[in-house]
Parts: sequence; C-alpha cells; structure tokens
Amino acid sequence: MLRIDDISFSIEGRPLFEGASAVIPAGHKVGLVGPNGAGKTTLFRLIRGELTLDGGEISMPERARIGGVAQEAPANAMSLIDTVLEADTERAALMAEAETATDPHRIADVQTRLADIDAWSAEGRAASILKGLGFDEADQQRPSSDFSGGWRMRLALAGVLFAQPDVLLLDEPTNYLDLEGALWLESYLARYPHTVIVISHDRGLLNRAVGAILHLEARKLTLYQGGYDTFARTRAERRAVQAAAAKKQEDRKAHLQSFVDRFRAKASKAKQAQARLKMIARMDTITAPEDLAKRVFSFPQPDQLSPPIVALEGGATGYGERKVLQKLNLRIDQDDRIALLGRNGQGKSTLSKLLADRLALMDGKMTRSSKLRIGYFAQHQVDELHLDETPLQHLQRERPEVMPSRLRAQLAGFGLGADQAETVVGRLSGGQKARLSLLLATLDAPHMLILDEPTNHLDIESREALVEALTAYSGAVILVSHDMHLLGMVADRLWLVKDGTVRPYEDDLDAYRAMLLTQDKPGRGDREKPVVKAPKPSRDEILALRSDVRKCEARVEKIEEMREKLATKLADPELYEDNRAGELATWNKKYAEVMDGLRRAETLWEQALEKLERAETA
Repeated sequence: MLRIDDISFSIEGRPLFEGASAVIPAGHKVGLVGPNGAGKTTLFRLIRGELTLDGGEISMPERARIGGVAQEAPANAMSLIDTVLEADTERAALMAEAETATDPHRIADVQTRLADIDAWSAEGRAASILKGLGFDEADQQRPSSDFSGGWRMRLALAGVLFAQPDVLLLDEPTNYLDLEGALWLESYLARYPHTVIVISHDRGLLNRAVGAILHLEARKLTLYQGGYDTFARTRAERRAVQAAAAKKQEDRKAHLQSFVDRFRAKASKAKQAQARLKMIARMDTITAPEDLAKRVFSFPQPDQLSPPIVALEGGATGYGERKVLQKLNLRIDQDDRIALLGRNGQGKSTLSKLLADRLALMDGKMTRSSKLRIGYFAQHQVDELHLDETPLQHLQRERPEVMPSRLRAQLAGFGLGADQAETVVGRLSGGQKARLSLLLATLDAPHMLILDEPTNHLDIESREALVEALTAYSGAVILVSHDMHLLGMVADRLWLVKDGTVRPYEDDLDAYRAMLLTQDKPGRGDREKPVVKAPKPSRDEILALRSDVRKCEARVEKIEEMREKLATKLADPELYEDNRAGELATWNKKYAEVMDGLRRAETLWEQALEKLERAETA
C-alpha cells in the first residue's frame, strides 16, 4: 500500500501540495491527471524520495522497490536484450555470483533465489517486452548505440518493465511510442502484477489500463474509481452540485443581507437584523468551482478547391534507390479525414512526406491542384524551433508585414497568451511548443493538413480542443497518431499501409485494435532505413562472434552442471518418503525451470554458431 498522508510541498515559495492525502492499495493501477504545472512529476519525485517534504508523510512497505523511466538508456556496445536483462539488478548480481560461488550452502541459496524470481525464463520475458515495444529479434541483438534517443527511451521503458518494481511510476510513457506500441503497453499494464501509477494524457490508456484516477487539483489529491471517462463524468456531476450549492448559498446570503440593509436602522427590527448578520457570519462558505480554462485552437479556413486535390496513379516512393511504397492509387478530396494505419516501419511517415511534397515520387503520376497549400506537422519539428526566440519572433519571421497585435491575436488563438508570446521557446512547456508548431503549420490556411503524431505533450483538454478544431476545419486531414481517441473522433476514412502499398481499410478502429493485440509479431515503428547489402565482416567482428559462441557454450555448460546436481538430488531415495512430498515438489519445479533455461541457452548457442558460420563464409 502506498500512503500519502497530509503532505505539503512548495517550490520557490509556490505551494504545489497543501494537506494532500491519498491511499493506493497494493496492486492497483492508477492514472495521475491534473493541469500542466500542477505538480504531477514533482509528486513522483517525492514518492521516490528525491525531494524532501515540507510536511506530512509518504509511506509504503519496507523494502518495496520503486521504478520508473528517468532518462533514455545509454548508447553503448551492449545488445538490447542484455541491456534489459541487466535492468533486473538482483538477477544480474545472482547470476554473476552463481558463476563464482564455491560455498555449497551459498550456491544452494543463490539457486533457490534464482528459481524464486523466475530467473531462467528471464531472456524470454525480456525478448517479449522488447518485441512489444517494436524491437524485432534482429534489433534485440544490436548494440544500443545503433538507435536514436527516442528508441533508447523505449529501451529504458523495456528495462523498467522487465525489472517489475513493486511500485511502477510512468510519466507519459506513450510519448515515444506509436499506435502499436501504445496498445501493447495498455495491455501489459493491465496485467502488471504490482502497483502502477501513470501520468498520461492518452485517454485510451486511462480508460483501459487503469482502474482508478488520482486527480491533482488546487494542491489536493482526490482518488476516483474507474477509468478516465468515469472520472470526467463523476467530476462534472460534483462540480455541478458544488456550483448549485454555492449559488443557493449566495442567494440565501443576499436575501439575509437585504433584510439587514432594510431594517438595521429601525429599532423594532434591530434584533432581527443582528440575528441575520450572525447567521451570515456562521455560514461555512461554499466556493463555486473555478471555470475550466478553455483550451482552443483556431485553424484558419482555406478557400474551396475542385476535387480531387491530390491524385496518385501507379505511384512509388522511397529513399535513395529503395522503394518503400509502390502501386499507389489514391485520391484525396478536400473534405476527407483520413487516418493512416499500419505496422511500424511499413511507411506511414513515408507516405506523409510524399503527400507533403517532402519526398520525391520515383514512379507513376501525382496530380495536385495548382492552388493547393499543404500544412505539415511532425513531432521532430517541435525540436527544430529556435529556442532563443519568442513565439512572436517566430511569427514575425514568417509574416514580417503583419502588425504585432494581429500576430499576438493568432498566438492567443492557439492558447499562447501575452506572457507566452514574449517568452523564449526554450522556457516553454512541451505542450506550448507543440501549439506553436501547429500554428506555424496552419499559418497559410492549408487545404490539406498532414499531422504526424500531433498530440505528444498535449494535455487532455488540448487534445479535445484539437478534435474540435479539426472537426470545424474545412480542409483535408491526413492523420498518424497513437491516440485511438483522436483517430476515432476525427477520421472517417482509414488507409492501411502494408506490404509496400496503401489500401483502404474497410473495418473500423476497434477491429484494427483487436487485430493488433492478437497478432504474434508487433510492429517496429516508422523507422524507415535504406536496405544495403551487408559488407563482409571484419576480423574484429568475427572475433566478437567467436567470443559470443564461447560465452553461450559456457552458459550451457554451467546450466548443465546445475541440471546434473539437481538430477543427483532427485535420485536420492529418501526424498520420496511420504513426509517429504512438499520438498520433492519444490525440487521437481527447480529441475523443470533449469531444463527450460537449458533449452533457451542451447537455442542461443545454436544461433550464435549460425551467425559465426555465415560470417566466416561471407
């Protein structure tokens, strides 16, 4: 159980928590929500003990392990699978000790503990987690230095999921995932055996992966049972009741005060007037709930063009000489709302770039309306903003002839008020940067808006505002997103990017989600890399492969030694006496686990031998 008891905490004199309390039972899955800047990430740091409370207490069972993703995994020569295995520090330490221990009693203790933590199935569990997050079998054997920062964030997430801490703290875990990875994570968290607290603005995750919502507002914590939709409905009902009670009390006070004002000067009514003043003073004031800040986007409306605005016939595109997509026969009209679906790496971002005129057509014919204006938003563009300039300066560069007052109005239309307009981008939040990038993408009133993961760093209210803006927008929308709620609310057509081409997907999003969750091979992410012929392995690479073979062989020999010791133990006739049935079952379980580990080790040895053979004959 995690107990937050009457905590108080301030940063630079600004209170974030005042008398906040909550109790989260062991094993519960909880979504932590609240306005940006309310202190959600700070609460995680307080739970981890990285910050000191001003008052109150946060407690949990002794020796409970707390885990979370603080930063991306390091870029080094260690393979992804080994990086994840190392994340379980207890297992790694025990495995290392098993290699060197000589005391029989200690060896027995180590082997017992390894069995208790299911150490022999660790490689299979680690591989399954990596696979779910988009790393295929080949990726898992590559060094982490081969991957970009976003992919190393996925690797760090895989590590903490594998380590299975007693309290798992996740801060926006889907920001670096695509739709397939986000759906896999939802399913994994729902089955996670321990306590989970997740900060997220992903409505789908908060509805399907958690059973309660912890709401941080006005420096207090309130726990609501149910997913996000239940929380939103319950909170709206409470706010309505609170607002009605406050209005009723204000009316009552006004009535009493009116009597006092009318009759205070009259001697015959003086006592009644004083009595009513005392009644007003004794009232416990009911505060009306503050109005929710209205988050808005104001997309400029384009003029109408004759259909189609884009047509592709026999199109093909890709990178270098490699064709990623072929046989493209597509048509886009100005009133289309199209969601791009498909496994990671199949080419959703490639198609987006082609439609945005950022990638050349290699074959076929593309016809565009002569007056077509295109707006393009991709997550990397947020990182390309000028950190030392203000949002107003960004707009002035694009529109030097427009008066600053009008540019400020445009910024306000995207939720960037007077203060944010004059704040350098480097000091803005991720959501504010995303709003600025969306404004820049729509500045020309585009006829077609292409959005590749637009919701990263946007809070739930901003996502709802984006849905409203896209619904009112009179241009075409091409959307790639891991946010199933956004896709469901905006898209009325689905295109499936698969097997090197794009086709209409005739089923709905629920069917697509069910298909993804039942398939054995999760996707890989829109990481489109040119395929090149593998060069002949160098002498150092061959030596490294030979070293891997020796390590695998040594691992098999070590496990074989364990198997022989257990076989000797099981051959003891005394173990089969009636009063030792429980002990016999324990030793049989250990033997089965070692045999499973032996099979896995032999498989890895065979794979290492095959790699070495291919390298030596290349």
